[in-house]
Order: sequence, then C-alpha cells, then structure tokens
Amino acid sequence: MKVLLVNGGPHQNGCVNTALEEVAKELNKENIETEIFWIGLKPIAGCIACKKCAETGKCVFDDIVNEFVDKAKDADGFIFGSPVHYAGATGAITSFMDRAFYSASNGGKADRFLFKPAATVISARRAGTTATYDQLNKYFGINQMPIISSRYWNMVHGATPEDVRKDEEGMQIMRILGRNMAYYLKCIEAGREKGINPPEQEKTTFTNFIR
Repeated sequence: MKVLLVNGGPHQNGCVNTALEEVAKELNKENIETEIFWIGLKPIAGCIACKKCAETGKCVFDDIVNEFVDKAKDADGFIFGSPVHYAGATGAITSFMDRAFYSASNGGKADRFLFKPAATVISARRAGTTATYDQLNKYFGINQMPIISSRYWNMVHGATPEDVRKDEEGMQIMRILGRNMAYYLKCIEAGREKGINPPEQEKTTFTNFIR
C-alpha cells in the first residue's frame, strides 16, 4: 500500500513538509509506503474548462499536474498539504487540485481517486486554518473519497519548521492522522480480501437550475 502526500507550499522543506513528514513516519511504521510530492514553484495554470481531458485522460497543460495524476493511479490514499494564504489555500495548490481532480475523475477517462481515503493538512502562523481545511476537503467529498480525520482538525502552527516541531499538539495530530490513515487502508484491504467490492456506480445525472 502507498500514500501520496502532496506538499502544496512554496518551500520544499518548509512548514507543510514538516507536518507531512510526521504523518509519513507513522505510515511507514505501519509498513505503508509513502512519497512526498512537492508541486514546485513553476506557475500552475488554472482549469480552462476545455474538457480535453475527457478525450485524452490527461490535462491539456502537460505540467506537474499530469505528473501527479500519473503517480496517483498507483496510490491507495492521499494527503494534501497547504499553508494558509489570506485565510485560504494557496493559489498554486488550488489550481493544482482543480485540474488534477477534474482530469483524473469526473472529467477524465480513468478515475484515480474514487473510494480512496484522503486527508488535508494545513499549516499557518496563526489563523485561517479551518477555512482552508474546509476548502480542500470539498475535493474529496465530490469524489466519494473517505475523509480521514485526527483527534483535532489536521493543522499545525508556526512560522518556521522549527516552530512547527515545537507545536506539540500539532505534531500529535499529525501522528494520529498517520495511524488513522493506516487503519482505514488496512480495513479496505481486508474488505477486498473478503470479496467486498465498491458500490456500483450510477451514470451521473446533471441538473441545471434553469427552467
């Protein structure tokens, strides 16, 4: 089993990465493979609603998003991390997730996310964490992904990685999150071994609120 952890922060070894590493340590203790995927610093275009991904199975912008989506097919679970910018997720991770989730689920040919557990990790110096947490969890809810929680909302506080490591409660939340993710992945695996399959999917019905 493998969990793909996405660092949506501008610093590869910054506060978000510090939190994700703490989660990864617990997953590794449970013999679950992990990979921290940094989205980098290159500009990430937003979705332009061209719907080419429905034809090709990949986004028309061939960048870090397609690289991630290709890796996502082999992942069993996901954790997306973002710092707080103006009480919300960064512009980069928002564009990244808009395109990744559309091209690899509802809009694309192959669903990379359906029924796979996912979680959000938020880092902030002071505030805006719960708004950002709510924002990113919506991607999972629309794709029928079990949302993994911890003992508190999945957040850490600090202006530097050193500060984050001093956030004892935040670090504990990350460890519990890792163990909870491992538990759900093992439950899914056990169910699969017993022949319990995901529910049958209905064809999507779109209703527009226009008469």
